[in-house]
Amino acid sequence: MERTEKQKMLAGELYLADDPELASENKRASRLLRMYNATTEEQQEQRKQILQELFKKVGEKISIVPPFHCDYGSNISAGNGLYMNYGCVILDCNTVEIGDNVLCAPYVQIYTAYHPVEPEIRLSGRELAAPIKIGNNVWIGGSAIICPGITIGDNTTIGAGSVVVKSIPANVVAAGNPCRIIRHLS
Repeated sequence: MERTEKQKMLAGELYLADDPELASENKRASRLLRMYNATTEEQQEQRKQILQELFKKVGEKISIVPPFHCDYGSNISAGNGLYMNYGCVILDCNTVEIGDNVLCAPYVQIYTAYHPVEPEIRLSGRELAAPIKIGNNVWIGGSAIICPGITIGDNTTIGAGSVVVKSIPANVVAAGNPCRIIRHLS
């Protein structure tokens, strides 16, 4: 039996993003995000309910400051104590697992999506996506970009403006473009 475009997407294979099933799921996410981004700080219960409908998994005491954007939402699992400041973006064309007590400064960008480098494949409209996993007690500085296929270990700090193109282990401070380990924590 042939796999759906969604199955290909989640398997890290070439897929068509304009597939009707994926377009419908993106439309659903856009509707929920529009509602979420229109809420005020007094509407914490409504925000929680929208995130529970949008995400695959939502832990306790989550705070995402609007505006927030994602592709589908249904591929995002968020642990307890997640905090995302203004303007964060998650392109969740593959799974995004966020651990407990993760802090994201403004404009953090988490991208599972990418395009083929071969022009003829890219021009066919096919895309790729690779999963991202962020451990527990991670702090990601403002405007950092987490690229597809990355794992960030527990207790790690990613400096502001970093571009994370390789996985970063636990218990380190890492920063830069490309992001590299600056020091190990004891």
